[in-house]
Amino acid sequence: MSHKDVGTTVLNALDTKGGNFSIGGRQDAVSQGLANMVARDGGATGSTMRASDASAPSSTGAFLTSELEKRDPLVREPLTTFTWEDNIPVRTGGGWVEFLSNLNINYGSAGSDDDANVAANGADVMPVIQANFGKDIYKTHIFIQPISINEFDMLRQNITGRSLDKLLSDGVRLNYEKHMDKNVFLGLAKYGTYGLLNNPAVIHGLVAQGAASGTPRDWAHKTADEILYDVNTAIQTVWDAGGNDMSAIPNHILLPFAQFNLLISTKISALGSISVMTFLEENNIAKHFGTELKFGVSLYGKGAGAGVTDRMAVYRHDERFMAVEELQPLTRMRTMYTPRNQSYDTNYAANISEVELFYTQTIQYFDGI
Repeated sequence: MSHKDVGTTVLNALDTKGGNFSIGGRQDAVSQGLANMVARDGGATGSTMRASDASAPSSTGAFLTSELEKRDPLVREPLTTFTWEDNIPVRTGGGWVEFLSNLNINYGSAGSDDDANVAANGADVMPVIQANFGKDIYKTHIFIQPISINEFDMLRQNITGRSLDKLLSDGVRLNYEKHMDKNVFLGLAKYGTYGLLNNPAVIHGLVAQGAASGTPRDWAHKTADEILYDVNTAIQTVWDAGGNDMSAIPNHILLPFAQFNLLISTKISALGSISVMTFLEENNIAKHFGTELKFGVSLYGKGAGAGVTDRMAVYRHDERFMAVEELQPLTRMRTMYTPRNQSYDTNYAANISEVELFYTQTIQYFDGI
């Protein structure tokens, strides 16, 4: 019972008085222990005692706490967020491979003048197309998470009505999503991989200064037109780096939560009826070339820029240009009974790739927002 001291039992309490006791009297050790418990709870004579188990003597008026409590069926999991799936193409399949590779090709032809491929009738010297093949290698890693449930806890869940297996499986899934969030946005430093926001092969720079006092760069102190200028400049810069290929126009801008929420909650002016976000979506360069621009959000953009500034990543969201691969999606492998531990043990595992950037020129970072 909850009022007993550690290691004290009813028999021990009776034994402390030897033969000088009368069960149910005011001076025996059991009665004294119960009285002390009521006093500790701040109760006066006649106060209701609470017992957490069924062994309380009925003569004391104790009742089971569980009989008078209202149980909330909802199990509240930790507050968290993960946005990786919304911000990068995800490819599935491939199994338990150790590496990924992709083939790329460059073309060349003799001559550099405009008329290099112009030949007279009967000419016997003609430039021949040349091809240069290359291959990139990307790492994979295995995510593994075991769960172990004591056999007696498995039996007790029949009383509580809650499945321990489901609760722990939900925890594994949550841990996996958080792992993928970091893998996609920052990579795994100890594993030597990078993510969407910190790849050293990607060019980075600062956004323009605003006209307000102190010429700030951050969007909290810029007008809607100045933010539009930053967005269009970023789109144009990335598109130029991609040779102005029409299929490489940036269509995704990844922001920290603060800037994303700022765009949604701020109107273009005191008299304006639309948010800055809507204004940007309707007036950016990509829109005028038939490409819908999407704004994404990540926890990891805050402080990711040079000098611990907030970073904006502008890129083409398309699996031709980038991807992350769930070669083996999170899988429940098998459940085994371990007699020595009297437990049911289950392994969950997945095989995952690092972020693959196939064209590093189609993504750039812009800091200071």
